[in-house]
Amino acid sequence: MTTLEPLAAVLLFSSLAALTAALGAVPLALGAPPARRVIGWANALAGGLMIGVAYTLLHEGLDGALAAGGFGTLVGLVCVRGTHTATGTGELDLERPEGAGSDYSYKALLVDSLHAADEGVAIGAAMAVSLPLGITMAATLAVHNVPEAMVLNSVLTSRGMKASQSSLLSVAVNVNQVLLAVVTFTLIGLWPWLLPWVAGFAVGALIYRTLVELLPESYRQAGQTSIAVVTLLAMGVVVLLAGVAT
Repeated sequence: MTTLEPLAAVLLFSSLAALTAALGAVPLALGAPPARRVIGWANALAGGLMIGVAYTLLHEGLDGALAAGGFGTLVGLVCVRGTHTATGTGELDLERPEGAGSDYSYKALLVDSLHAADEGVAIGAAMAVSLPLGITMAATLAVHNVPEAMVLNSVLTSRGMKASQSSLLSVAVNVNQVLLAVVTFTLIGLWPWLLPWVAGFAVGALIYRTLVELLPESYRQAGQTSIAVVTLLAMGVVVLLAGVAT
């Protein structure tokens, strides 16, 4: 195996994961905008997948380096909170676009772009652990990108955007997922000691976004019981698949 082949795999699978976001526009294209409860379940599915990804990275990526992983997790939490504060997206409510300012659509796109950045780091770190784990991680986040894009498409079309435009934008905001997956994988390849730090960073960022953003929205949209069931099932599937891959 040449040194280019693993990098090509990172590029290929992270790109495929980003492209699946286009499927989030399918309900709108069929003339059937998703109901509020369906959006809640979509958020719960995305949240459960992210928790599963975080657990897998925590289990496979630290390799006994608990201090480095713990510090990386704190850095991830601080970075997510800091970017929200700096961009003014911390209190953005994707459930209630009515009455929001003219920059609401831009902030919704920015939120998803920030999410994609964390997910790119997670894919790159998982690929550095092993190729099968990285492919599983990319496939998991590809599934996650569909409900996340469905929510984004609902927000953008509610603000007057055409479904075709919102579909293109839902893919475009995931471009940095591909870039950061490649950069993360390359850096860990050069300096393997970075792996627990980077894995910890991704875990902190993913957990924060799930607990602070996705699940609170989901509870309001579909109720606590069904959201808990969807989240736990999604998380369990990811952990099971990751166990098979490793």
